[in-house]
Amino acid sequence: MITFVIPVYNEAPTLEALTAGIRNNIGDREYGILFIDDGSTDDSWKVLCELRAQSSSVEIVRLRRNFGKTVALSLGFAMARGDVIITMDADMQDDPGEIPNMLAKLDEGYDVVCGWKQRRHDPWHKTLPSRIFNAWIAHTFKLPLHDVNTGFKAIRGNVAAQLPLWSDMHRLIPVFAANMGYKVAEIPVQHHPRKHGKSKYGFERFMRGAIDALTAAFLTRYGDAPGQYFGRMMLFCIFLIVLSFAATLFAGLVVPVFYSDMPHNEQLALTAIVMLVTLVSLVIIGIGAIGFGLGLLGELLLRRLPAPDPRQCIAESHTVSRAE
Repeated sequence: MITFVIPVYNEAPTLEALTAGIRNNIGDREYGILFIDDGSTDDSWKVLCELRAQSSSVEIVRLRRNFGKTVALSLGFAMARGDVIITMDADMQDDPGEIPNMLAKLDEGYDVVCGWKQRRHDPWHKTLPSRIFNAWIAHTFKLPLHDVNTGFKAIRGNVAAQLPLWSDMHRLIPVFAANMGYKVAEIPVQHHPRKHGKSKYGFERFMRGAIDALTAAFLTRYGDAPGQYFGRMMLFCIFLIVLSFAATLFAGLVVPVFYSDMPHNEQLALTAIVMLVTLVSLVIIGIGAIGFGLGLLGELLLRRLPAPDPRQCIAESHTVSRAE
């Protein structure tokens, strides 16, 4: 069975067309559609209730407020009944006609298949940060993908059940899957311009994604040996201390040579300014590194705690009896 897990946030105009598109492209495979209404303020829930009344293959869940896409997907993965899960955005920019191609690639033996939006129909201020993010992720994690954070994915159910999702980590599903030894692939998919609503992706989400990527890099590389990371950080701080002393000594030697015609008191003032700027800059860098390290340590400790059950976020649901 295939379960479509689709987070919804203010996408009322596209839900009926999306449901029809899935139905028309799934063929004779058994399937179900699980919509997660992530605190929509438009008529999304009303439309979802109508779709549920029309078809038993549609299941709907409404969250108490907008918890974010990661929580919605985590809940969907926990409630999904299929051995294959397909995630899609509800805005109809993902083409349901690509579903057979995604499943065919999965049938080749892959565990996660990503839909690469090779020709995106989005404004530059959305595509540019996304391209930078994807290129950085591909380089950092040595993952040969062009579109890591695509919302269009086909995932085997047993893989989805093991994914560690928190914060905005849904963007890094292929990274976590590959790190666990699963086979990850991508195929080019058609991407449509947005006809309704507006994109939720912006600079703030780009920054959050970048920080989450740094956190994921730390957890995947040093999660079992954090002392290696913090030992390197200590060496880095020692290097900064040595560098500050070297810069101070250099300033004390260079200023009198190159500014010999300057009065002695002005030479001393210039030397002091150079020393102060160097020292303050290095201290700020060191404090930032230590603060970031403490944040990573906090993330590491939180990951050792039991993950909260996303079902606690449910306000209302209309699903099959087993999921309820």
